[in-house]
Amino acid sequence: MAIVPAEHRISRDEMTQLQTHRLVRMAGYVYERVPHYRKALDEKGVRPQDIRSLDDLALLPFTSKKDIVAHYPYGLLAVPVADTVRVHSSSGTTGKPINVFYTRKDLADWIECVARSLRIAGVCSDDVCQIAFRYTLFTGAFGHHHGAESIGATVIPISAGQTERQLMTMQDLKTTVLHCTPSYAVIVAEKVAELGIPKDSLSLRLGIHGAEPMSDELRDETQERLGIRIARDYGLTELGGPGVSIECEDRCGYHINEDYFYPEVVDPESGKSLPDGELGELVFTALAKEASPLLRYRTRDLARLDRTPCSCGRTFARHGRILGRTDDMLIVGGVNFFPSQMESLLLVFEELAPHYVIRLSKKNRVDAVAVDVEVTPEFWAARSTETLESLRSTIQYKAKEAIGFRMEFNLLEPSSLARSEGKSKRVDDKR
Repeated sequence: MAIVPAEHRISRDEMTQLQTHRLVRMAGYVYERVPHYRKALDEKGVRPQDIRSLDDLALLPFTSKKDIVAHYPYGLLAVPVADTVRVHSSSGTTGKPINVFYTRKDLADWIECVARSLRIAGVCSDDVCQIAFRYTLFTGAFGHHHGAESIGATVIPISAGQTERQLMTMQDLKTTVLHCTPSYAVIVAEKVAELGIPKDSLSLRLGIHGAEPMSDELRDETQERLGIRIARDYGLTELGGPGVSIECEDRCGYHINEDYFYPEVVDPESGKSLPDGELGELVFTALAKEASPLLRYRTRDLARLDRTPCSCGRTFARHGRILGRTDDMLIVGGVNFFPSQMESLLLVFEELAPHYVIRLSKKNRVDAVAVDVEVTPEFWAARSTETLESLRSTIQYKAKEAIGFRMEFNLLEPSSLARSEGKSKRVDDKR
C-alpha cells in the first residue's frame, strides 16, 4: 500500500483550527465584498464578528443554484473582473449558465485540490493520464488535466469521442489512467470488446470517473470489462469543479478536501444540520475562494458524512456515495424513487447492458413508467420469444419488489439507445 503523506493525516483538532480560521475570515470577506451576502446576513441580524467557531455556521445563510442564476453574470463576484483569470460554466436551470470565476490564487488552489485528490486515488508521477472529458467550458477536463500535470504525470489531452482513436492512443502511448465520465467509460469498454482488443494489451490500471453518478454495480462491471480499478470523484462547477472529494484505494467513502470545502449534511426539508452518519443533503462552504466564494451551498446531493479516520490512514472527512438528488427524485403514484435505484436493479442481471432510459407518462390521468433497456449482444444472439418474456417478467417482479410499484420493461436490441460521450440522459419525463 502507498505511503500516506503527513498532510493527509492531519489531526481533527488541527483541521478544526484551520477550518475555523478560514471560516471566520470568509464571513468577513463576503460581507464586505458581495452585496447578496451582506443583505442576507443583515436580514438574519448576523454580523461577521458573530462567526467565531464552526458551531456558528448555522448563523450563515444557505446558497442555492437559484441564487447563482439570479445574480448572473457578475452579481456574486467578490473581486473586480480585472482580477479574474479564468471562467468556467455549466448549464443552468433557466437557460442561464452557472458561472464560476477564478483568480490566480483560485486556480492554484484548484490545481492543488485536484492533484491531492488524484494522489488519494493512486495517481503518481509515473502515470500516463488520458483526459477523455470534453475540453469545453465545463470544469472536468481542465481540472483533471492541470491536476495530473502538477503531479508530474504525462497528460494526453485527447478530449471525448473518436473512441477507436482513443484506444489506439491507449495502446501506442501506454496510457495507465483514463479520466472520463462513467458513461464514456462504458462506451470505451464496449469498443474494446467489439474490436476484440485483449485487456492485457492495454496498460490501463486505473479509471477516474466523475461528473455523473456511477453505481457500485456499474463500477464493478466496468472494472471487470477493462481490467482496471476505478476511483469515483466528486465535484461541482459551483465549487470550482473536480477536486472536492474522491475515493481512495480502500473505497470507504470519498475523501473531502475539507480544508477548502467545509462539509455539512442537512435535512432537505427543514435545513437543520444532521449528525454524521445520517442521510441528508450535502452542503459545502468554500473556505478559501477569492473570486466566487459560496456560503453553505446546497448541492441537492444525498449522502452521509463520516469524520472518523479511514482504514487507508487518512483523516479527511468522507462522504458516502451519492444516493440520489433531491431534485432528481421521481414521484410515481405517491412512491418516491431515484434513477440510481433503477441502475442498481438492472445491473444485477447479466443479460442486460448498462444502457437504459426511464420514460414517464400519463395514461388515463395516471402515472405510467416504462423502462427501455438494452440486452447484451450474447443474449440477443441466442434469444427466443420465451427467453425474452421470461427475463422481462423477472425484471418486472424484482422492480416491483425493490421500488414498490409495477412498471413496464422494453428489452431492446444492443446499440438501440443513443450513446453519450458526456453525461447520459437517463430520464424522459413527459407527464
